[in-house]
Amino acid sequence: MENTAQTSQTGDQTAADEKQLERKLKPRHLSMIAIGGTIGTGLFLASGSIIHTAGPGGAVAAYIIAGIMVYFLMTSLAEMAALIPITGSFSTYTSRFVDPALGFAIGWNYWYNNAIVVALELAASSLIMKYWLPSVRASFGAHYFLHSYLD
Repeated sequence: MENTAQTSQTGDQTAADEKQLERKLKPRHLSMIAIGGTIGTGLFLASGSIIHTAGPGGAVAAYIIAGIMVYFLMTSLAEMAALIPITGSFSTYTSRFVDPALGFAIGWNYWYNNAIVVALELAASSLIMKYWLPSVRASFGAHYFLHSYLD
């Protein structure tokens, strides 16, 4: 019985050794993850009205201006992270460099923003489902994506 326990323990240890984290992501993988994270349903739902209102040139100009602002914001955040690599989100840097109260407020605003985005994604999913499947109830898309989101 003792040999069985040792064999089982050795087998578990071998399985644990095989499942260790390996850093094999290349820069192209990280770029695709970043691009995939920025393209959301809002881009697809809002692009039509932006092109209708501003035209194709105005839409491209607006996206370029917004992209430049996001680029400078992210490089500033990267410089702070390189200067002081601490655990926490960007609200931690706000607390350290500006004011603890502002960092607290930004942290709660970030949570509130993510809570609203879940509801926004569910509404957008029902709009997309209603467009492609007009005979299906609009709530079906929201229920389907909510269950897949929670699983």
